Amino acid sequence: MGMEYSLEKYTHQPPAARIRITESVSRFRLHLAIHDKSPNTIDKYIRDVKKFLEFNQGGPLDHAAVARYRAHLVTSYKPTSVNSMLAALNSYLEFMGQKDCCVSLLRIQREMFLDESRELTREEYCRLVEQADRDGNTRLFYILQTLAGSGIRVSELSAITVEVLSQKTVSINSKGKIRQILLPRSLVEQLREYCRETGRTAGSIFVTRSGRPIDRRNVWKEMKRLCERVGVDQAKVFPHNLRHLFARSYYEKEKDIVRLADYLGHSNVETTRRYTITGCMDACRKQLEMGLTMKRGCGKTADVWKANRKNTPV
Repeated sequence: MGMEYSLEKYTHQPPAARIRITESVSRFRLHLAIHDKSPNTIDKYIRDVKKFLEFNQGGPLDHAAVARYRAHLVTSYKPTSVNSMLAALNSYLEFMGQKDCCVSLLRIQREMFLDESRELTREEYCRLVEQADRDGNTRLFYILQTLAGSGIRVSELSAITVEVLSQKTVSINSKGKIRQILLPRSLVEQLREYCRETGRTAGSIFVTRSGRPIDRRNVWKEMKRLCERVGVDQAKVFPHNLRHLFARSYYEKEKDIVRLADYLGHSNVETTRRYTITGCMDACRKQLEMGLTMKRGCGKTADVWKANRKNTPV
C-alpha cells in the first residue's frame, strides 16, 4: 500500500471539496501507475502536486494561481528543481482536464562544466569501495562496483541474478522500456566470486538477511555510513551518483553519446548529455584563453599575441 495523501490539514474548503481534491490526487496516482511510471517517480509527482495544493490553500484552480506558484518556486528553489516541480504539476493539470492552467518551464542555459561539489569523483568512489572492504561489508563492496560498473539504477539491482552471469548480459524492464545491459567481464568475475562466498546459486545476487532483494533505502543508508570514515561529503554520496560516474567515465573513454544513451536507457540524447559534463570550471575557463586579449603597449605582432596566450594565467 502506498502512503495516503490527506489534504485536510491545509485546505480551507468544506469537507466535500477536500474529499474531491483527495480523490483527484489518488486518481492521478493511479493514472501514473497505469502509464508505467516508477514508484519513485509517482511519489515525487504526488509530493509536488501536494506542495502546490498546500500553497493554493483551497483557492481557485486557475492559471493565475499556478503562475503565482511558479513565481514562488523561483524565489525558493534552483531552476532545475523549479522545472521538475512544474512538470509534475502540469502533468496533474492535464490529467484533470485543465491544460489551460499549465505554465511554461524556466528556460535554462545548458550547464557547461561539472559542479564538483555535487558529483562523486573516481578517487572518492575508490575510497568508498575500499572502506566497505575494510569494514567487512562485502555486500556493499560488490554493490558499489555493480552500480558504477554497469550504470544501472539502484532499483534495478534485483535484475542482477546468478543466472545472468553466464550470458554476461541482463534484460531490464524499467519505466515501460526493455533494454539489454552488457556486464563487463571484470564485473562478472567479481560477482561470481561474491556468489561463491555467499553460497548464492539462483535468483537475485544482492539480498537481505530474509532473502528478499535489497532495496534502495538499504543501499543509501549503508553508503551514507561510509562517508564519515573516508572524508567524503555526504551530499554527493548516493546510489544515482554512481550512475553519473559510469556515464562520465564511459564518455571520457569512448566519446560515444549515442551508445551511452542506449546503455543508460535514455530515449532522448539530451537527457544523456547532462550525465557527460566532465570539465570543471577552471578547465572551461582555460579553454577560453585563445590569445585574444593583450596588455597595453605591447604591440600587435603575431609573436606578442602568441606569448600573451601562452602566459595568460588561468
